[in-house]
Amino acid sequence: MKPAKPQIKKKRLVWKWDRHRAAWMPYYRVTHTVAGKQTEKTWLIDWQGDPRTLDTIYWELHTGRDQRQKTPAKQTWRECIEAWRADISVQQDLAASTKTSYRRDMDRILEKNGDKAMARTTRPGLKAALAKMADQPRKASKYAQTISILWNYALSELDWPLGANPAKKLASYKPKSPYEPWPAWMIGKLDTAPDNVQTAAHLILGTGQRPNAAICMTHDQFTGETMFVLDEKGGELFETFCPKRLREFVSGLPRRGEYLLAKNLREPVGYSAIEKAFRAWRETLGPNAKPFTLHGLRKLAIIELAEAGASDAEIQAVTNQSAEMVVYYRKRANRLKLSKAAQERRE
Repeated sequence: MKPAKPQIKKKRLVWKWDRHRAAWMPYYRVTHTVAGKQTEKTWLIDWQGDPRTLDTIYWELHTGRDQRQKTPAKQTWRECIEAWRADISVQQDLAASTKTSYRRDMDRILEKNGDKAMARTTRPGLKAALAKMADQPRKASKYAQTISILWNYALSELDWPLGANPAKKLASYKPKSPYEPWPAWMIGKLDTAPDNVQTAAHLILGTGQRPNAAICMTHDQFTGETMFVLDEKGGELFETFCPKRLREFVSGLPRRGEYLLAKNLREPVGYSAIEKAFRAWRETLGPNAKPFTLHGLRKLAIIELAEAGASDAEIQAVTNQSAEMVVYYRKRANRLKLSKAAQERRE
């Protein structure tokens, strides 16, 4: 004999006998009338005999928050990323390091918004997300760039009607003020930093490269008095002179793999890990250290070169920066040192 039907009553709640379970099971039922025809849709409430569980699931359904009620989104970020990664014409033109860089941001998009429709992304929403990365401008810039690339790919290659790119101009994010060169007192504290941060700092300051390019240098890039450095923007590896203090520093590093900052035999530790360690160390230096980033070491390299009497062309030969940027940071150089070098040339 069937047991008595439970007497729990709620709007749109119906009880049906389940012969396989040999039990009365609750369902949430919604009926619609379309063109004079009535249709019905039901969702099982797996209450496991517990009225509180029934109540919780019921209200999820009644307020439309149950995942089973949601219609799967179309033209999602996941679909776009999977298409982009599978597109041979795109992948063959990208360097391995570039693919790795994009993968990090794309994985983050997949984790948080993978199943959301791209068309629902708004410019204000994206700006709000970038604002949360205000203390990591490089990360914010790369994230916005990745959004922009995927959006343009969906428009041009997938023919999705998405409308204007919400990341337009946000991808060329620049900090509100140029990166500050490290002061002498912070350089003096560098020996208290983790080994990886110390190594990264010496490489950035000694080569004048962007932090990521310096951090990902291999032992083979150093060849006696010269070294091969990477222009990340142009994707060009070019040979330049290696200063003595950097040669001596590099020669003293233990060889743990292909890279100077090695994660294993074939991979570098990577910018994100070094930057995270740097920020943790910077916290130990107090509030006066907060304005300074790893990028500031590159700016310090310009100032040191200027104070050593290097011309704008000579500085550009080292750092490969724009003439405007060199002029800006040259003005930050010590006037006394510059004037001394200039006057001594008259002797």
